[in-house]
Amino acid sequence: MAYDRYWLLTWTTYGQWLPGDPRGSVTRLRESGFSHRVEHDQPQTPVVAPIPGLHASAEKRLQCPPVRLLLEHADILIEQFEQTAAYRSWGLKAVAIMANHIHLVVGVIGDPEPETLLRDFKSYGSRALNRQWPTPASGTWWTASGSRRKLADDAAIRAAIEYVRSQEYPLIIRTY
Repeated sequence: MAYDRYWLLTWTTYGQWLPGDPRGSVTRLRESGFSHRVEHDQPQTPVVAPIPGLHASAEKRLQCPPVRLLLEHADILIEQFEQTAAYRSWGLKAVAIMANHIHLVVGVIGDPEPETLLRDFKSYGSRALNRQWPTPASGTWWTASGSRRKLADDAAIRAAIEYVRSQEYPLIIRTY
């Protein structure tokens, strides 16, 4: 099947990558010296440098320990992602499930909002996990939102698939 658009979707599990993180973070933050808000949560913008105070504050607000996925979770999720894509007539090209984050390369017909894609994969994934395990004390398996990168051409699609395929420490990697 031919798809009109392809997306690289990425999201983390709850509590795994907090604002101000020592690795840098994707955070809405007003930078000093700018008269306007500099968004660090948009494609092609740099991550925010570590901010220890912000990170410590975010850690204190966690409602439970950070969520880490296990192989048993990944087995359930991959099946659910495949079902969700089939039901929506979306085409999975690559999936990587790690203990603390997920990457999907997905093709779509038309031009649905990328937030819809992300929301559906996360919500149906949560439902599948909740049928097998208790919901985390935070009430969610995932952080809010996630990255939605539009893949402009065949080269970008191939690069995204290779990026997903080359993830370190995967629980599951699958290409289609």
